[in-house]
Amino acid sequence: MKPHQNLDAWKESFSLVKELYAVTAKFPPEEKFGIISQIRRAGISVPTNIAEGAARNTKKEFVNFLHISLGSASELDTLILLSADLGFISDAEKINFISKLDTIARIIKGLINKLRKDLSV
Repeated sequence: MKPHQNLDAWKESFSLVKELYAVTAKFPPEEKFGIISQIRRAGISVPTNIAEGAARNTKKEFVNFLHISLGSASELDTLILLSADLGFISDAEKINFISKLDTIARIIKGLINKLRKDLSV
């Protein structure tokens, strides 16, 4: 198993991406190149940046990729809220996704704090 696959942040975000693909498959077809594409790209960016950062040579580089991952999670949060307001997802789906994103962001921030602490030692 690759190192990033042991990280809870990667596991949770990878699982979320699969859920996002299933839900966005039900969006209106005219959104294929709009919000569907944006949600999928932002979603995929979270675990892929965690994976890329974990493969880098230094903890400082890893922290930078974790920040990018957090930015993508924030983007995804906005897209989920918009999708709910547009009626593309239910309130229950919105709450589920936002809750999972909050958990993922908390885990990533904890990892950032740990890595920063290691850097200052």
